[in-house]
This record gives sequence, structure tokens and C-alpha cells, in this order.
Amino acid sequence: MAERLAAVPGVRAVALGGSRARGTHRPDSDWDLGLYYRGDLDTGRLAALATEFAGTPVEVAGPGGWGPWVNGGAWLTVDGVAVDWILRDLDRVERVWSDCRAGRFEVGVQAGHPLGFWSPAYPGEVSLCRVLADAGGELTALRAETGHYPDALRDALVGAAWESDFSVAGARKSASGGDTLHVALCLSRAFGVLAQAMLGHARVWCVNEKGALAAASRLPSAPADFADRVTATLRGLDPAAVESAGTLVTEVRARLAE
Repeated sequence: MAERLAAVPGVRAVALGGSRARGTHRPDSDWDLGLYYRGDLDTGRLAALATEFAGTPVEVAGPGGWGPWVNGGAWLTVDGVAVDWILRDLDRVERVWSDCRAGRFEVGVQAGHPLGFWSPAYPGEVSLCRVLADAGGELTALRAETGHYPDALRDALVGAAWESDFSVAGARKSASGGDTLHVALCLSRAFGVLAQAMLGHARVWCVNEKGALAAASRLPSAPADFADRVTATLRGLDPAAVESAGTLVTEVRARLAE
């Protein structure tokens, strides 16, 4: 499949991503293929290939069809197995990688990413992928570069942890009035930002909110029972839970400053 996809005009490389690339998959996990392209992409050819592989018509979302960051792609079922094609603009990935090396990152609104799409996910995906087809060697070269986590990005993500305090302060104002939606959003944001900062501090690529809490809790710098305490707080969503969140934020930020 990767070789056929790589022959589509515009596609420069194809990579296996997600849990199957990292060896953390379950038997029912999807197969995620990243389609790295430059310039104009022949989505008509992609749709024809998708239909051939799936044995039924498949809609292919072109660049921007799935939002500003996830970009586009297709969901297929091939021989009873879920296979996702995910578009990635290689020019944009390289620009983001340049920003990350300079200590700059963005967080954009994106469907499917309740914490927002954190731009370091782009080079993180490359670093963690398995290159399947890459005639020009472009993605392979980029993967070698992203094997080193930039110190400037680490510092930027750790520095961004200040927002967790700000979010807890917002939750504190709303908790006494019973505004559970705002409290839940504030505390989820606080813990999501902490997870990004903790993983960045440890030079671990974070490509998605899914699994971020578990990954952060396994770090040597994580407070004791970090994941359990986050879970208990998000189940509470009352003033006591907000104070627990404040205590946890303080602990993590103190450890990040060490």
C-alpha cells in the first residue's frame, strides 16, 4: 500500500505512525499511514486507490478538509482492518521543525484535539514513525534530525507551564458557583499543559493528548500518584478538587524548576 501511495503525484513519502510504529498497539489498533506531500496533491488518484483497497467508494478529504492541522486523509477498512491515511504537508512540517529548534511552537484549534493541536507533534510524529516509502530520502533525513530533542523547545514548553496556575485560578473562581463546565475545562487545560511541560522537560515527544497523562506519570520527575491524583480531581470538580489541582500544579512546577 505504501509503495502505491508513494507513486501518487505530490506524495513524497509514506510512513507508519501511531501505536503500531511505536510497538504499543493492541490487536484492534488502527493502522495509521502518514502521507507526506509537497505542493499539489492528486486527491483523485488517492480516492481511486482508496476505493481499490477498500472495495467500496471511499471519500478522501483533501488538504484542509479535516481542519488546519490534521489536514486531511481517509478512513478505510481493508480486509476487516481499519487503516487511516493522514495527510501531512512536508513543507509545513519542516517549517514547524525549524520553529521548534528555535524554541517556538503553536497551539491551534483542531477537531479531535480538545487540548488544541500542539505544533511539536509534527516533528514528534516524524521522529517516532517507521518510514515505509521514501524514494527521495527526504523524510528519512528529517527523521534523523528529529532524533535530537531541541533544548530550546524543551525550555519553551517548560516555560509555558505558567498557564496551569492561571487555569487553576480561573477554576477557583467558578467552582464556588457550581459552574462545572468552566471548572472542567480549566482543570483539564491545566493538567494538559502540565503534561506537555513534563514530557518536554524529559525530552519526550508528545504527539497527542491520548496517553499523555499516563506517559507523564511514568516520568521520574512526576509527583507520586500523579495520574491517580489528576483523575480524582477531574472526578470532583468542586472547590476541594480545585485546591487539590493547585497543590499538584505547584508540585510539578517546582520539580520542573529543579
